Amino acid sequence: MTVSRIDVHQHMVPPAYAAWLRGHGVHAPGGRALPDWSPELALDFMDRNGVATGILSLTTPGVHLGDHAEARLVAREANDYGAELVADHPDRFGYWAALPLPDVVGAVAEASRALDTAEGVMLLANSRGLYLGDPVLDPLMAALNERSATVFVHPAELPGPSVEGIPAFAADFLLDTTRAAFNLVKHDVPRRFPNLKFILSHAGGFVPYASHRLAVTVFAETGRDPMAVLDDLAGFYFDTALSSSPAALPTLRAFAKPGHILYGSDWPFAPELAVSYFAEPIADDDAVNGTNALPLLRRSLPQ
Repeated sequence: MTVSRIDVHQHMVPPAYAAWLRGHGVHAPGGRALPDWSPELALDFMDRNGVATGILSLTTPGVHLGDHAEARLVAREANDYGAELVADHPDRFGYWAALPLPDVVGAVAEASRALDTAEGVMLLANSRGLYLGDPVLDPLMAALNERSATVFVHPAELPGPSVEGIPAFAADFLLDTTRAAFNLVKHDVPRRFPNLKFILSHAGGFVPYASHRLAVTVFAETGRDPMAVLDDLAGFYFDTALSSSPAALPTLRAFAKPGHILYGSDWPFAPELAVSYFAEPIADDDAVNGTNALPLLRRSLPQ
C-alpha cells in the first residue's frame, strides 16, 4: 500500500453516548458488546493498521430510542463531540453526523447544523422501522441534496423478532442494508436527488450478489427498465468492512462501478484480527485504500 488509508467505516463510542445507551438497557447493539473506545485507542489502532484518517460514526441503534426531544439532544451532543475530535486531530479524524430519524424535522435541522463540520451524515438503513427510500424522508433527501452530501448507510437491527442464536451483525445487518438499497432505487432516490452519494456498509449486504434479482423485482413492481435499476444499484459506493473476503470481493469488483469501492474496518466493533484478515486481499489496492474516498469527503486529506 502506497497511499494513506482512509477508513470510511470506523466507529466512535463517546463516553456520554455509551452511558446513555446503557441507561436505556442497550449493552450489546447489534449483538456486539459495547467496546472500550477512546480517541487514543483509535489512534493506536489506526497506526497499527496503516490508517491515516478514520471517518467516525455512531452505530445502531443511533440516537433515537423513542423520544424525539431526547434524540435531538443526543444527536447534537454526539456531533459536537465529533466536531471537537476533528478540530483536535484534523488530519486523523473526520465524522459522519448522526441524525435523529425517524424525526424528519429534527433530522433536517441537525443536518443543516452538523454539515458545517461533518464529512456527511450517517443514516441507519431503517430507523425504528422506517426504511431509507420511503417518500416521507424526501424533505431530508432534498436538504442533503442541496448540500451535495455523502450519506453513509449503516445497518440496524431488523424491525422484527430476532432469531435466537443468530446475532444481528451476522446476517440481519446484510439484509437490512439490502432492503434500504432496494427501497432507495425503487423510489428513484438516486435519480431524483442526483447530488447525493450513498455509501453502503459491508459491501452493500447482499446487493452485488442479488442485484439482478432485485432489478427484476423493481421492474415487476414499477415497470422501470431493469438495466437502469442495475445501473442505479451499481452506482452506490460500497465499503469493504468485514466483506473483502476471497469469496465476496470478486463479486463486488465485478458489480460496483469503477472507483466505488472504499476501505472500511468496522473497528472497534470488529475485532482487530478480523480487520487484518479482511484488509489482506486489498492490501495493494491504492484506489480502494484511499483515493476512491477523496471525492466523497468535504475536505482534502493528506495522501
